[in-house]
Amino acid sequence: MSSLATLPPRKPGLAVMFPTLLSLGLGIVAGIPVVGKLQALGIIVSQKGRTFHPETIVVSKGETIVIVNDDSDLLHHAYVDSPTFSFDSGDQEPGSRTPVTFTQTGVFQVLCGIHPKMKLVVRVN
Repeated sequence: MSSLATLPPRKPGLAVMFPTLLSLGLGIVAGIPVVGKLQALGIIVSQKGRTFHPETIVVSKGETIVIVNDDSDLLHHAYVDSPTFSFDSGDQEPGSRTPVTFTQTGVFQVLCGIHPKMKLVVRVN
C-alpha cells in the first residue's frame, strides 16, 4: 500500500480557488458591457415567413426597435409613411438588422414594400 492512499483528501487551496474566482470575476465584469449593448439594441422584431413577429408592440417615445430579417432566402423592405414619422429601411438582406428609433408619439404601421400583407403596428407613448 502506498503512503498516498492513507492521506486524507485535500481541500482546494488558494492556488486552485484563486484562478477560478478571478475568472468568474472577470467574466462578470466583461459581461456588463455586453448586456448594456444588448439592451441598447432595443426591442427585437423578427421578419419570418412573410410576417412580423410580434405583430403589435408598444414602445416609449425615443425607444428603438430592431427589425431582423430572419428569413434565410427572402428580401424584406420595411417602411413607415405617416404625416408625423417616416422611415425606410431599403432592401433588407437575410440576417440583416435594422434599427428604427420612434421619435414621435402615435400609432404607426410598419409595412414591407415587397410583401404587402406584412404589417407591424407600433404604438408609441
